[in-house]
Amino acid sequence: MMVRRPEHANWVLGIDGGGTNTVALLADAATGAVLGRGSGGPSNIQAIGVDPALRALDDAIDNAFLSANVPRGRVAAVCLGLAGIDRQEGLDVIHAWAARVGLAREVRVANDATLLLAAGTAHGWGLAVIAGTGSIAFVKTPAGELGRCGGWGHLLGDEGSAYRIAVRGLQSACRAFDGIDLPTVLVHRFVETMKLNEAPDLIPAVYRGSWDRAAIAGLAPLVLEAAKQGDPVATRIVTEEATELARTAAGAVKTNGLPTDNLPVALAGGVLTNNAEYRFLLLRALAECGVSPGTVEVVTDPALGAVVLARQTVTTESSNIR
Repeated sequence: MMVRRPEHANWVLGIDGGGTNTVALLADAATGAVLGRGSGGPSNIQAIGVDPALRALDDAIDNAFLSANVPRGRVAAVCLGLAGIDRQEGLDVIHAWAARVGLAREVRVANDATLLLAAGTAHGWGLAVIAGTGSIAFVKTPAGELGRCGGWGHLLGDEGSAYRIAVRGLQSACRAFDGIDLPTVLVHRFVETMKLNEAPDLIPAVYRGSWDRAAIAGLAPLVLEAAKQGDPVATRIVTEEATELARTAAGAVKTNGLPTDNLPVALAGGVLTNNAEYRFLLLRALAECGVSPGTVEVVTDPALGAVVLARQTVTTESSNIR
């Protein structure tokens, strides 16, 4: 049964939902001005299941209306940029839920690439590189065709990601402790940060403790900071991972026929948004791979791209009516 809600015909919703959290922005359809912002838990239906993901979406939307101090209602359009919605069954789940809760007159589901490029490029096309816990490169041609490289997950890929950087740092620390690799400050820093007594305690901490994939990825700043300070082992890791991420990005560009000169680039994910040195290494390596960046935008709030796309949906629908 569809929930009956008050109509907010002049407003739109932009939603960015992933494996860590969900952000919803309530905005004016005409100007794009943000009226309210709400957050919720993770909403990747593949990672946590359908019901928890939908609850997280509802929580974020409820909180956006609450922060705007207005009752939740049906808006003119919503754009949902959601991780884990790669197949038709996922789209069916989202559209059925949106109809049931009376979310919006027009519902658009977009992928990460479309959100980032809407937020980070002038015309909504180009290259989007994400390096957070995992990594992936998306492209969109001027004609609107989408492509991607990477995104294979932490066992098969995720080059240049926080997890990959942290794991390589841990491996090198173990090798250094054994006297096989070069000495590195990472040995002491991992032991201290993970509250261990000595390096061999890494074994139970990683294999039997609470250091899961997300927690290990959270150790990447230790490697990045050590590289910034000139530690040779950390420097090697960070440089090589930035190069591998650049190769992935260049592959997406060339495979999908985008221009390789003066290409608009949007960067997102904590590894890239929080570390200027790593961004420099990536962009330099990208140029060495034959792709010359034009405008480069760091996107810290992809939900703003969802607002842009929701507003475009309203404009398109209005044009169709006329």
